[in-house]
Amino acid sequence: MAAPKVDAAYLKEIEKARRDLRALISKENCAPIMLRLAWHDAGTYDAITKTGGPDGSIRFREELNHNANKGLKIAVDLCETVKARHPKISYADLYQLAGVVAVEVTGGPSIDFVPGRKDSDTVPEEGRLPDARQGVSHLRQVFGRMGLTDKDIVALSGGHTLGRAHKDRSDFEGPWTKDPLKFDNSYFVELLKGDNWSKEPLLKLPTDKALLEDHVFSQYVRLYAKDEDKFFEDYAAAHKKLSELGFTPPSAVPRSSGKWTNRILGAAVIVAVIAAIVKFRSAVSG
Repeated sequence: MAAPKVDAAYLKEIEKARRDLRALISKENCAPIMLRLAWHDAGTYDAITKTGGPDGSIRFREELNHNANKGLKIAVDLCETVKARHPKISYADLYQLAGVVAVEVTGGPSIDFVPGRKDSDTVPEEGRLPDARQGVSHLRQVFGRMGLTDKDIVALSGGHTLGRAHKDRSDFEGPWTKDPLKFDNSYFVELLKGDNWSKEPLLKLPTDKALLEDHVFSQYVRLYAKDEDKFFEDYAAAHKKLSELGFTPPSAVPRSSGKWTNRILGAAVIVAVIAAIVKFRSAVSG
C-alpha cells in the first residue's frame, strides 16, 4: 500500500487524532493495552529481511490470533472509533500514536512522533514477539533481530510499569507495580526489592528476572531505579526507535506537535514579507 501523503492536512488530522486518543484513553483507562498494541505491531520487525514492524498489519484477524496477541482485539476495536473520525490516517500511524499518547497521559515522557507510516496487507509469521517465559539469550535474540540494543531492551521493559498480565491472555496474572496506571520507574524499584519486601508479591516474569541475571542488563536496572529522569530519557529514545523500525520518515517532515502548522504559516509569512520588501526597494530605486 502507498504511504500517506504527509502534508499540512495530514498533520492536522494527526493532531486531532492525538486529542481524541487522549480523551479515549482517559475515559476507558486503556493506556496499558494501547501501549501493548503499539509494541506488538512494531515488534515483529526483522532487520535482515526488512519485513514486519509498525505497519498496521495487527489489525488483521490472522495476526490478532497469534498467541502473543491475545486480548489485543480490544485495543484494535477502540482505535477503530478514532480511525472512523480520521480515515486519512494510516493504521500504522494510528497504532503508534496511540502508544505515544498512552505513555504521555499516564505521566511518562513525551515521545517524538513522526507520521508517514504506510499500512501493510502482509501478516508476519507467528513467533517474532518476545516470549515472557524465556531468559537473557532469548531477549537479545528477539530484540537484536529488530536492531535494538541492550539499553533499549531494559528501557522498554520498564514499560511494564503500566498494566497487568491476565491469565487468559498470557498464562500470567497480576500487575508489575502498585499503581499500574502510572508511568514511572517503579518497575525497576520493585524488581530490585524482590518478593520479600511486599505483603502481596508483584508480578515478575522470567524475562523480568533475566534483567537481574545479566551484568549489562542489571546495570541499567539499577540506574533506572535510582534515576527516573534517565529512565524517561532512555525510554523515550527506545520507544521512538521501536515505533520507527523499518520506517523511513518522509523528508522535511517536522516533529509531531501542535506547533507544526504555526511554523509552516510563520515561514510563509516571513517569505512574503521579504518579497514585499524587495519589491518595494526595487520600485523606489526605479
